[in-house]
Amino acid sequence: MTTALHGFLAGLTLIIAIGSQNVFVLRQGLRREHVLPVVAVCIASDAVLIGAGAGGLGALVRAVPEVVIAARWAGVAFLLGYAFLAGRRALRGGESLQADGTGRGAGRGSGLGAVVATALALTWLNPHVYLDTVLLLGSIASTHGREAPLFAAGAIAGSAVWFTALGLGARHLGRFLSRPRSWQVLDALVALSMVVVAGMLALG
Repeated sequence: MTTALHGFLAGLTLIIAIGSQNVFVLRQGLRREHVLPVVAVCIASDAVLIGAGAGGLGALVRAVPEVVIAARWAGVAFLLGYAFLAGRRALRGGESLQADGTGRGAGRGSGLGAVVATALALTWLNPHVYLDTVLLLGSIASTHGREAPLFAAGAIAGSAVWFTALGLGARHLGRFLSRPRSWQVLDALVALSMVVVAGMLALG
């Protein structure tokens, strides 16, 4: 239990810090649009990455730094593209919450395929995910020896708790986003956060 709790706390701490993924889950939760598939994608992806790190993939990735470099620049390009789209939404006037509380006041919502694809891209094209879940959590898991699977299970549980709370809990913020201006501010913050993360990646 101690090892699993250590994994839970370590995983929760690192996953909370992965900004672009969290921002997307929060936004989908606020819109109440395909929330469960997005949460499932994030949890399943983390489970695969954490399991791989605990299983020794982290050591392999450290031995081939070109993999990290390639993922880093792919992440920069994707984050800047997403920042552009969010900035354009902000400039066009944002969205509003309809009477039923859904954030779809500015036209049709995105299709399930597009939303899931974006969630996958924000997860798998974000080098921070690999650095934190595969390398760092994998390294910590290795210090637990034969109990590494328990550590990984705890970290995966931390991911599940966080993304479920973030996605499903966001709807309670709906009353604060009842005006298009609020969505403009949110999208502007999304764009800014993506640019900042991309800049941090580009600068190493």
